[in-house]
Amino acid sequence: MTTATGPETGAALAVGDVVAERTVHLTRESLVRYAGASGDFNPIHYRDDVAERVGLPGVLAHGMLTMGLAVETVVAWAGDAGRILEYGVRFTRPVVVDAEAGADLVITAKVGALDDDTARIDLTVAFDGTTVLGKAQVRVRRHA
Repeated sequence: MTTATGPETGAALAVGDVVAERTVHLTRESLVRYAGASGDFNPIHYRDDVAERVGLPGVLAHGMLTMGLAVETVVAWAGDAGRILEYGVRFTRPVVVDAEAGADLVITAKVGALDDDTARIDLTVAFDGTTVLGKAQVRVRRHA
């Protein structure tokens, strides 16, 4: 088992350690606000009729919103966004945001690998019990 110290507290890290967890509740208002900030006004992100017409199960959260919320979990743990060296994901399932109930994203960040300079943090991002981002990995510089 490889151990090292973590960026936030200097505490020992080991492969397999969960370093951060959170649940983010998305609403249709969240999607509209993100659309305004990002400039992505594709109606599949706010109109049920359009989403249905193109064969989607409902209004979808923006992929980049989901990705950003996931990495922000690691940033909060690391204490500095400048420590993020690399981030990549594969989109595997959409996040359907119900007009009434919204959607809860459950994000878990776990140490996947360590070396002298970096930690690979593996993210599990789930909606309704199903993983929505595949191979979500963040490489973090361990030292300021």
